[in-house]
Amino acid sequence: MKILVVDDDDQVRELLCMWLQQEGYEVKDAENGRKAVDIQKKSPVDLLICDLIMPEQEGIETISQFREEFPEVGIIAISGGGKIGPESYLSIAGHLGAWKVFSKPIDMTELIAVVREWGRRMRPALKPEQVDCLKLDKPHGKSTGC
Repeated sequence: MKILVVDDDDQVRELLCMWLQQEGYEVKDAENGRKAVDIQKKSPVDLLICDLIMPEQEGIETISQFREEFPEVGIIAISGGGKIGPESYLSIAGHLGAWKVFSKPIDMTELIAVVREWGRRMRPALKPEQVDCLKLDKPHGKSTGC
């Protein structure tokens, strides 16, 4: 499964990418929504993990654009809040089509569980040969069939 992590905070983005890669997922990253849309157009992903407060193109706009242009992509919204607190932003993201929402700091165990759940949900849409490629056993390069 291919995942795109979007966050303007380099440390958060790198940490999320590292955790997801350690779980065997193919991960791409972007520091704002505009770059995320460009990446999706060139090399589509299955799941978007998107911060909400960012420069250039915020997460709310990015989620709306993904819902309109790439409706098959799952969306997880994340936020540390900004001036009004994360709950308000995350609620808006949910109404716009985010499948799940997380406040920062993120519980990585919960996030990984949600990512796995998305992988299970998308399996019926995959061709049989794609299901085997969802997750690889890192030491041996063999499919674990997540």
